[in-house]
Amino acid sequence: MSYINFDKTQLVNLKFSLDRELLRTNRAGSYASSTIIFTNTRKYHGLLVVPQPLIDDKNHVLLSTIDESIIENDYEYHLSMRMFPGGVSEPKGHKYLREFESEPNSLLVYRVGGVVFTKEYIYTSREDRLLVRYTLVQASRSVTLRIKPFLAYRNVHSLSKANTYVETKYKDVANGARWQMYQGYSHVYMQFSKKPRYIHVPDWHYNIEYIRELERGYEHTEDLFVPGYFEVSMKKGESVVISAGLEEKSPAGFNKAFKDEVKRRTPRNSYQNCLANAADEFIVRINKRTEIIAGFPWFGRWGRDSFVALPGLTLTQSKIKEFKEVMKSMLSELRNGLFPNLGQGDHATYNSVDASLWFFWSLQQYELMTGEKKDIWKNYGKHMTGIIDQFARGTLNNIKMHDNGLLYSGEPGKAVTWMDAIVHGKPVTPRLGYAVEINALWYNALCYTLELARENNNKSFVKEWGNWPEKFRQSFKEAFWDQQKAYLADYVTEANKDWAVRPNMLLAVSLPYSPVEQQIKSSVLNIVQQELLTPRGLRTLSPKNPAYKGTYFGNQEERDLAYHQGTVWPWLLGAFADAQFRLYGKSARKRVQSMFDAFEEVMSEAGIGTISEVYNGDPPYKAGGAISQAWNIAELLRIKWMLDNLDDYLKYMKRKSAKG
Repeated sequence: MSYINFDKTQLVNLKFSLDRELLRTNRAGSYASSTIIFTNTRKYHGLLVVPQPLIDDKNHVLLSTIDESIIENDYEYHLSMRMFPGGVSEPKGHKYLREFESEPNSLLVYRVGGVVFTKEYIYTSREDRLLVRYTLVQASRSVTLRIKPFLAYRNVHSLSKANTYVETKYKDVANGARWQMYQGYSHVYMQFSKKPRYIHVPDWHYNIEYIRELERGYEHTEDLFVPGYFEVSMKKGESVVISAGLEEKSPAGFNKAFKDEVKRRTPRNSYQNCLANAADEFIVRINKRTEIIAGFPWFGRWGRDSFVALPGLTLTQSKIKEFKEVMKSMLSELRNGLFPNLGQGDHATYNSVDASLWFFWSLQQYELMTGEKKDIWKNYGKHMTGIIDQFARGTLNNIKMHDNGLLYSGEPGKAVTWMDAIVHGKPVTPRLGYAVEINALWYNALCYTLELARENNNKSFVKEWGNWPEKFRQSFKEAFWDQQKAYLADYVTEANKDWAVRPNMLLAVSLPYSPVEQQIKSSVLNIVQQELLTPRGLRTLSPKNPAYKGTYFGNQEERDLAYHQGTVWPWLLGAFADAQFRLYGKSARKRVQSMFDAFEEVMSEAGIGTISEVYNGDPPYKAGGAISQAWNIAELLRIKWMLDNLDDYLKYMKRKSAKG
């Protein structure tokens, strides 16, 4: 039995099977995704989802799904299922499912009478191409496999509707056919390892429903175009591989290509291997740039997420080259001391105060995990001092260091920290002023830059900034600490201190350079553990707060109102582990190990073999948001690295504490 396995009773239970999704990607940002029974429940699902440079350079669903049937003794058994309004599902092919296995590749087993049939699929790592292998395991006679491609040809955020503009013609290619629904789009080539018969009968299939979009308050039905169908004869023991891609290939190589792709993959045969496999999926190379996708299926590159996720996705996996390539890509877009939080080039949005500060933290992780330090100042020193100087003078979004050393950020109507949800044009958590985690990150960045400047004899920087850390520590304590409350304010303005219990104050404890003494660290960690810690991460707001929302569900407004008001974020466990080890040393190992181990059961939930974006703040902590999130995977891998290299980690943190 494979590491992740589902049986007949689970697969035919739609409440169970439709809640579990698969994701396979390549290294160019393309992907294939659906539920484990290949019934699409999101507009983001599809088997060939690829960027379209001539349209908008965004991901588009070209091939939505494939409808399979087995024809035996002149009777057709439909193996697929689609959903329609009113709770209707047709055909009901899921009733033939017997088993799902994750190794050596995702595999579904069907039984139709005396016929046993398997389906496997894999996304090629170097091309925009899906390979599907069908095998007739058991049969008393030859059967016919009938394949219908369902084409969408639309942006992942939109839906397809029947129209008269679609190109209904096709072209024969080797063992298959080629289609192009609209001008400007790529052609889709569907080819078989064995020559099939193609019957061209173009038609629309109407009102296919995506239940997750219905739940999320979006338009949720679409029409898909079926240009025709293929038929191929199969005998017992025979396999047929289908290639769906953007270029014509030689069918003779499909079987070998499928096997080779499986061999290239890290097997998903353990918890840690699932994390490693998921980590690979976020690192993409687009237009000769190496970048990190923040999450699948709907995120692109985010600056903040990139720097938080970078060490865990690369350094813990000994991928130093990829770490440096991502750094190079990000630094090419550094402007006015800021990294773009979203978008690229002319479409970049520079609205994050902390992305630039996480850049320093990423470099600290590089020093810790590689033991290399000399090249940091050489390669990144001018960027580090440049960001410090720019923030001090002032930059976009009213970011500026005040005379007390604290960093002010934000403007009315904008959200520039990671808690950035907007509803009706207004931030849900505006946090304008001195934000606690921003200032903890600012202090950490300044101290680390001073450390490297001293070691590299940069006298001018040391002269200008050498006395500021001490002044900052005093200002920080005066602004954020309250002895009676025994924790840190979340943000401070000239007129007010916000005392909502949130995880942001944890960064003042967890970062290599901390601005607070031991008593404050201990108090902060205690309240975070008591009010925010869950098995899935940290709540974004204490349940004791009247504004707390324990479930992340509903339309976009309802979800955005809950996003940072109690919803749980797994990536924050990385900081929690840092804080545990910082305060309690090796005695915290067991607690941190248990925290890491608790996520193993998630491997067979929601996004199979990966970690979802967020979880409910209330038990049983149901998954929500994107099915695979980069910084969640990254921070779990970093926690594992800490556990495996605890002596080196503790020595490093002790050195920083002494210097800070």
